[in-house]
Amino acid sequence: MDGYYAFMLVATALVLLMTVPALALFYGGMSRAKSVLNMLMMSYVAAAVVGLIYVLWGWSMSFSEDELLGGLFSNPFTHFGLKGVEADQLIYVCFQMTFAIITAALISGAIADRVKLSAWVVFLPIWVTLCYFPLAHMVFGLGYLHSIFPAQDYAGGTVVHINAGVAGGVLALIIGKRLGFGREPMRPHNLPLTMIGAGLLWFGWYGFNVGSIVFVEGDGGPLDTAQFMSETGVTFLNTTIATMAAVLAWLAVEKLLHGKASSLGAASGIVAGLVAITPACGAVEPVGAIAIGAISGAVCSWAVGLKYKFGFDDSFDVVGVHLVGGILGTVLIGLFSSAAAPGGIDGLLYGGGLGSLGDQAGAAGFAIVWTGVLTALIAYAIKYTMGWRIDEEDEVEGIDFAEHGESAYDIATNTGSSHF
Repeated sequence: MDGYYAFMLVATALVLLMTVPALALFYGGMSRAKSVLNMLMMSYVAAAVVGLIYVLWGWSMSFSEDELLGGLFSNPFTHFGLKGVEADQLIYVCFQMTFAIITAALISGAIADRVKLSAWVVFLPIWVTLCYFPLAHMVFGLGYLHSIFPAQDYAGGTVVHINAGVAGGVLALIIGKRLGFGREPMRPHNLPLTMIGAGLLWFGWYGFNVGSIVFVEGDGGPLDTAQFMSETGVTFLNTTIATMAAVLAWLAVEKLLHGKASSLGAASGIVAGLVAITPACGAVEPVGAIAIGAISGAVCSWAVGLKYKFGFDDSFDVVGVHLVGGILGTVLIGLFSSAAAPGGIDGLLYGGGLGSLGDQAGAAGFAIVWTGVLTALIAYAIKYTMGWRIDEEDEVEGIDFAEHGESAYDIATNTGSSHF
């Protein structure tokens, strides 16, 4: 048991690192120079707001034994403020809290450069309460969704990535485009920063996937050493090779479509592969992991370009990477899952029939509808009360100074010389 707690402490710290600073840097580098601080702040504020909400009622809504409305969620007051939670559960509470944090923070990439920080702060607790905590209960807590579509979701294809991807897409549509979108270049201002963020996300993702092992058997005892080693090894390996395959596939499609293989494409390919293997990392054999990674890298590389064709300003491709990658990873389990993997059952390609594929598709569809409808209601409520957008003049000048009174790169000019 000492080894279990040590492992989970490390895994929890790695998942928190995925938001601060990894996601913040990934998105921050993709921002324009006049918006980078605001982008960083959206991740850091998400960590603070969602973390506190999770302790107050998020854990209870997600994992309390007192289910409400047929298992859509659990009673938020049963363990309000972690009342009645045993001390030996607290590390698992912290681990799950970091999942809620990064899910909410991911959404910010779809609405960069144009949203009031105050609107973001109001949105976060409402969204996690109505969208994240119920889905976490229905999937991780084996609630209503699991009872109708007993899908495999090892570490959050539906709960994290489809959830965040749908929310980001809905907000981008309702809030509207950035000024000048489609007419003027909106290039990333610091791609090395983005690549550092992507590398840190890859590093932290081992906590995300490998830490999501189910550690207790039906009698409440820990997994034996052989099971533990088998499952950690498979999830670690699959996470790694799927990501490698996705990077190469993304770059290959980029080269074919645009004639260049870009550093932004490599960074995005990393995230696409990690997203797609997340629900499947314990359910597939290595060849299946490579296939899922390659498919996700290729399809997501193609999908992110569609926003320009449809005039849809998903600033940093939350839909193209997280929604598309999350759907692919969730559904492809129905093809590539194998009973030979520690957490898998035989999918269609292993003689398991259409049952698993149907369950995976059904779970993905349910998550899309659940989050899409509720996010739209929240978004319109904020739009017609306090409003989402900063002033047009502030958006042109830069959201960093308008919202925070700061700039990331102050250049002072004195007697003809410039310095930082």
